[in-house]
Amino acid sequence: MPLGIPVTVCLRQLVHWSSCRTALGLLLVAALALPHRVVASSEGISARSAVVTPSADGYRLDASFDIRLPPGFRDAITRGIPVHFLAEFELSKARWYWFDRRPVKLVKSYTLTYVPLLKQYRLSAGSASQSFARLEDALQSLSRIRAWPVADRGLLEPGESYQAALRLRLDTAQLPKPLQLNAVSSQAWSLTSEWYRWSVDP
Repeated sequence: MPLGIPVTVCLRQLVHWSSCRTALGLLLVAALALPHRVVASSEGISARSAVVTPSADGYRLDASFDIRLPPGFRDAITRGIPVHFLAEFELSKARWYWFDRRPVKLVKSYTLTYVPLLKQYRLSAGSASQSFARLEDALQSLSRIRAWPVADRGLLEPGESYQAALRLRLDTAQLPKPLQLNAVSSQAWSLTSEWYRWSVDP
């Protein structure tokens, strides 16, 4: 059967080419995925430090975060879309029975906007606001919490141990509707730090 050898050779070559093409495809996918993983790991919010210290009228919180926004997020701010962040703080006293007592649960809101007329970024927290020429400077201010009153003086019992928890996150509920959908489908818009936990001993 003279046709047997060429057909066999062609089949072997076809299988070989298919295997090579599959291997090349996998290598290409890995090569494309690698830089995305590197970029993703460098974006987001992470807590760096936090401490609760006594003051004349109670206890105050100082904390710092590392904030790295993805490019699409930066573009949205520059185009005038206001973005809102929430700093959430909890202070609980461990009990020996069923659940923990939570004497403190606070939320502090921030709004970051760009004012094209002034070419400035504005960071607001309640009635207080600051203006910055660069987005990086506004983010630097957002990343620092200073002297936030979190507990009255008599609320914490001396000699007891308390557990504090803090996180900073984007308030996606206040984004425009199209961006809310994008926040649901895209991990890049889900900017939330992990809970940072530590012990407080008054």
